[in-house]
Amino acid sequence: MSNFLMLPILLPMFIGTLLIFFAKKHKLQRVIAGIAVIAQLGVAVYLGYMVYVDATQIITLNVGDWDAPFGIVLVADMLATMMVLLSSIVGAVCLFFAFKTIHSDREKFYFYPFYFFLLTGVNGAFLTGDLFNLFVFFEVMLIASYVLIVHGGTGYQLRESFKYVVMNMVASAFFLVGLALLYATTGTLNMADLAERVQVMGQEGILNVIAIIFLFVFGAKGALFPLYFWLPKSYYGPPAAISALFGGLLTKVGIYAIIRIFTLIFIHNTGFTHTIILALAGATMFFGVLGAVSQFDFKRILSYHIISQVGYMVMGLGIYTQLALAGAIYYIAHHIIVKSALFLFAGATEKITGTTDLKKMGGLLKTHPWVGWLFFISAMSLAGIPPLSGFFSKFALILSAIQEQSYIIVTVALVVGILTLFSMMKIFMYAFWGEATIPADKINRKEMFSLLRPIIPLVALTICLGFFAEPVFQYSLGVADQILDPANYIQAVLGSK
Repeated sequence: MSNFLMLPILLPMFIGTLLIFFAKKHKLQRVIAGIAVIAQLGVAVYLGYMVYVDATQIITLNVGDWDAPFGIVLVADMLATMMVLLSSIVGAVCLFFAFKTIHSDREKFYFYPFYFFLLTGVNGAFLTGDLFNLFVFFEVMLIASYVLIVHGGTGYQLRESFKYVVMNMVASAFFLVGLALLYATTGTLNMADLAERVQVMGQEGILNVIAIIFLFVFGAKGALFPLYFWLPKSYYGPPAAISALFGGLLTKVGIYAIIRIFTLIFIHNTGFTHTIILALAGATMFFGVLGAVSQFDFKRILSYHIISQVGYMVMGLGIYTQLALAGAIYYIAHHIIVKSALFLFAGATEKITGTTDLKKMGGLLKTHPWVGWLFFISAMSLAGIPPLSGFFSKFALILSAIQEQSYIIVTVALVVGILTLFSMMKIFMYAFWGEATIPADKINRKEMFSLLRPIIPLVALTICLGFFAEPVFQYSLGVADQILDPANYIQAVLGSK
């Protein structure tokens, strides 16, 4: 069973390599890519099920049969398998949307190979049990993302993605600095071994410095305040399928890394580290939503909301209780699904109207009612309106903050929720309400439903996450229990070492 852990990494890597040889054969690429993402989703479902059946079980694989902490180790616990499943869902949906919207000129320049290489890096980052290999998988993911974010070579993409590349290169350089300091201090980079050694070292000062370096690194990659400036315009430029993949999934890799290392390794002084995380969460939420409410472009509003919603995720980590972490886990699942759907709706409306400028749109509810009402469901979920998934995840976070008497972050979270609702209603009123701007003879209903088919599963999922909130939240509590007890992780990786 443990060898199965290689499949979420090897499968997309193999398919990406294979597709290089068929770069000029678009139809064949689509067939191979479509079959591969469905197979990838099946692998992720099976892996998640195997871990969920026994919540105390953590599956590990010592690659090359080298025992941890000396060799490469892959670790699948409930958090890792949940993230692999979500990445597989979003990867599949965005790929099928790309089939409908990506121009053939983009396809022939290795769009599909780099798409799968990106998924390789993402899944590797979720499953690795070693910080140096986390760096390696981050770089695999980022190199693929550099290609995809400029794919098509428009002037706007090239200009705005420059900040994305520079910011990530700086963060990667600091990543190496942090790894060097951590190895010099502890003598290991295996996460389980680090967790064990940090607990008994007693060198609080240097460990705090290293913790802040890693918080900077992953905060830059996850768009935490004040390191989010690169995101809104960078994610605006690519095609909708790529924006949805990046907006829904890519920033969550950084957030996952923060949650992982600040629940497993850097828990020696939570009064210091997690207080900083909580303050960053509040600032990220507030300044991100201010950017959203000031915009009048569909995709830019959604881009700024990535920032504000990231704040909710790290808010749960900052509070650092079982309920708060469960709320954060629930929120990550909700946001990956809903944000991907919203970006795809932006792409669908752009395909219909030829623009993302809200002032040039209108009346889509009359001409394309399915698009309008499905967008409305997703938008209300993002804003946290019951009984959708956004409400229950935010409720858990706010309740946990009240229990810990963190009233400032409660106020910020509630204000940000109201402003999120305002900005979502602005999109709905400008783009879907009012008089139609598209002549009736130019409505292509067949094309409309072909665009909606990949999005509908995501809308259905956010409805299910809301209506079946109790089992979903029980799963989130199980994830929180598991990551709050590092002993299980250490025992699974190191055994009786």
